[in-house]
Amino acid sequence: MKTFVASIILVHAFLLFLSLRISQCRVFPMDEKLIESTCKQTPNFDLCVSSLKSDPKASTKDVPGLALILVNMMKTKATETLNRIDSFLKGGGTGGAEEKQALDSCSSKYGAILKADVPEAIEALTNGDYKFAEDGAYDAALEANSCERGFSSGSSPLTAMNKDMHDVSGITAAIVRILL
Repeated sequence: MKTFVASIILVHAFLLFLSLRISQCRVFPMDEKLIESTCKQTPNFDLCVSSLKSDPKASTKDVPGLALILVNMMKTKATETLNRIDSFLKGGGTGGAEEKQALDSCSSKYGAILKADVPEAIEALTNGDYKFAEDGAYDAALEANSCERGFSSGSSPLTAMNKDMHDVSGITAAIVRILL
């Protein structure tokens, strides 16, 4: 009888130890591999991986879920850029009428990203219409490039933000392209 009780105690101790070890391990190592294998198919592997790993939910997502995370990053970047544009416009800027005209144009472009491209991509990813999601992401990248080219002086106060928007939109479109 003593050996039977000792066996039960040992089995319970082993199961307790095993459950503690499992809870200390990374639960989704395969999903990190999914992130890396997916990002290898984009134009900017490092940005893709760092962007996705910055979101704790990414390790539990499939490829459409990863694309949706990036669309939300596009939304955040577009909002931040539009806020910066508004602050430049309110502050008067230093480049005169040409800079104001370029900033107004950029405001329109980033407004279109937020009102059309991002919602189109979100809806398309949610409904499985991946071609429309790809179109929305590509269009956002084009809008960022167009904003940058609108500054005739060759120097834009938005260069870094436009580049970030272009790059995140590009990796988003590449990930959506995997789904087609």
